[in-house]
Amino acid sequence: SKTVASAKKTGGVAAKKPTAKARSSRKGKKPSANGQGLRVFGVEPYKPKKNEEYMSDAQLDHFRTILERWRDSLMAEVDRTIDHLRNDTDSFPDSNDRASLETELGLELKTRDRERKLVRKINSALERISDGSYGYCEKTGEEIGLARLEARPIATMCLDAQERYESAERHYGD
Repeated sequence: SKTVASAKKTGGVAAKKPTAKARSSRKGKKPSANGQGLRVFGVEPYKPKKNEEYMSDAQLDHFRTILERWRDSLMAEVDRTIDHLRNDTDSFPDSNDRASLETELGLELKTRDRERKLVRKINSALERISDGSYGYCEKTGEEIGLARLEARPIATMCLDAQERYESAERHYGD
């Protein structure tokens, strides 16, 4: 039965269907109407129109919106970190408390450093939208594809070129 099958998937506990209220509370995570994916920063996955040209103005606007919202979200995290560093870095007399705080701040700064690099990639993608090269592989010139860009809006290579790059990286190292 379905309950037994779902119990196997959830580690032996029969999973209940979410209530309508629980389903409606997942803002930003709602499956799209076409069933192909989830909203990204409140934006439904793009549904190309019949015979629509690849990287049309509507598609570029779609990805520009996603990238700008993503960048804004990351920048808001940076602001929160700055506030945290200003306000919550009191000196603790207890060495354990001080060590915990330093560890926490170190992890937060590493996260922000990764996000800073991500913001650079987002800005680069926005520049590619402006210059007309967005959506095309930097190695082969082929289309990257809407599905790949939905999954990774900062992608610069088509799937085949990315796989070749990663394979060479594994084989030859850094």
